[in-house]
Amino acid sequence: MATLTYTYGLWRAATRIPIRFGFPIQTRAFATGTLPKSRVETAPKTGIVIVNMGGPETTDDVYPFLRNLFLDSDLIKIPLQSKLAPLIARRRTPNVEARYDEIGGGSPIRKWSNIQGRMLADILDRTSPETGPHKHYVCFRYVDPMTSAAMTELIEDGVQRAVVLTQYPQYSCSTTGSSLNEIYRYFHARSVDRNISLTKSKEGIQFSLIDRWPTQAKLIKAIVDNVEAEITKFPEHCRDKIVILFTAHSLPMSVVNRGDTYPQEVGATVQHVMEALKFRNPYRLVWQSQVGPSAWLGPQTDEAIRGLCRNGMRNILLVPVAFVSDHIETLHELDIEYMQDVATEAGVENIRRAESLNDNPVFIEGTADLVKAHLLSGELSSRQFPMRCPKCVNPTCQEMRRFFLEAV
Repeated sequence: MATLTYTYGLWRAATRIPIRFGFPIQTRAFATGTLPKSRVETAPKTGIVIVNMGGPETTDDVYPFLRNLFLDSDLIKIPLQSKLAPLIARRRTPNVEARYDEIGGGSPIRKWSNIQGRMLADILDRTSPETGPHKHYVCFRYVDPMTSAAMTELIEDGVQRAVVLTQYPQYSCSTTGSSLNEIYRYFHARSVDRNISLTKSKEGIQFSLIDRWPTQAKLIKAIVDNVEAEITKFPEHCRDKIVILFTAHSLPMSVVNRGDTYPQEVGATVQHVMEALKFRNPYRLVWQSQVGPSAWLGPQTDEAIRGLCRNGMRNILLVPVAFVSDHIETLHELDIEYMQDVATEAGVENIRRAESLNDNPVFIEGTADLVKAHLLSGELSSRQFPMRCPKCVNPTCQEMRRFFLEAV
């Protein structure tokens, strides 16, 4: 009988306790990352605003997270959205709560975002003192700390310069774009409430964006290092037969067909990683987390695993390529649903997942390099950002761009 080799570990009660599911599992505990000691309490000069969709820290947070997600028309458009979104969220909550229970009761994404942000600010204080002190602000789209709280704190701290750093290396209107639209809406509402101009609502803060970074050198190196490390854990006789499956969150084809750049930018990341690996193994880019019956980018990751096994390719390495930290899509969808349930059903011989980036020092150094270069450049965004999708149907996207591209 073929041996299935799995990689799965989880933090519980600050100790390494692997969760086992009746399979021969090779455990892997996730690094916590040592938080730097608190810096001298000084008003920050530069704020690093870390944007992401976020994730429920406890099962009590699941329903509000889902409700906010389904209310986001930048991500999903449904008829009677304000009325149907809460109902859809309520119906899905029990199933999603059960999944979070299986990975320890909540998402670690806020923990990782804070670790990454504090490590980043600590490096910048040392390497770019002229723009310091630096402080990070976690800014989630669907769960605390949400946009309004992050922006309020930014203003109260008297920050002079705010760099919005997306945790999605590859830009999409439905992820980074949605977060940027929400920041714009916050300041627009503030200007209306106070009867002041949109410019004055910024309180003198100069915003700029790192809106995409799919081929940043140390991002690529960190992924390459993780791939190489995981390949060495396969039986030696099968290493040249491993298929590398790069997996990223899928996107509805309705969004892709408007001209969203996400598929091309994910492909650029994959291309750079494989060039660094000298194309030593066969590979494919596949997509996960499809929701609903409409057409999405494919093939789906679970379908690819089944198809490879049918074709006699039963040694597989999964590489999450569009996520910068562990969350439900890695810890449950990949590690449990695909690496255990689908792999067993499909007849996989060996399947593993490359480590997520989390507090990987090369990755953190890369984000520090990225932010420092951005601060020195004086640029407000990438060259791609000012251009809307050719078939954009969201007028907020244009107003948001004017907001961020205006010099204070």
